Amino acid sequence: MKKTNYFITLVCTFAFLSTNRTSAQSLSNNELSDIYAENIRWSAFPAFPPEARLAVLIGDPKKAEPYVVRVRVPSNVILLPHTHPENRIYTVISGVFYIGIGEKFDDAKLKAYPPGSVVVLPGNTPHFHWAKSGSYETQVSAYGPLGISYLNPLDDPRNKGKQIH
Repeated sequence: MKKTNYFITLVCTFAFLSTNRTSAQSLSNNELSDIYAENIRWSAFPAFPPEARLAVLIGDPKKAEPYVVRVRVPSNVILLPHTHPENRIYTVISGVFYIGIGEKFDDAKLKAYPPGSVVVLPGNTPHFHWAKSGSYETQVSAYGPLGISYLNPLDDPRNKGKQIH
């Protein structure tokens, strides 16, 4: 039953996204809008290592609404074990996306996904990423708000330089 409800939620989210072409700023039913790769605005994301970049394509990830973001991670960068409260669908755009499931980083648990692959990650699943064989870019589709919590607060880039008790 739980898997059925999860699948229905994912199908509904995709159906909503595919019938509502939008801009990065808002969801609109009244007009076609498009995003070309050369117009994507990349920026640092405080919850990622400083070399990684994020671009918001559709929606507002801070709100309870569908969103689509892209994540670009350069070679050898690791995102240590963390969770997201929202269910996520990753589509690999370029490079090889390595993701492992677990509460501790273990390169033996990494699975490689080449461009074109789709990975469905249920919310609150502890996982980690490594740009093991070069940089990668993924597109994440989800229903917000976007959240990220590192299992070890010392691994969270937002806590660098802070005293954690």
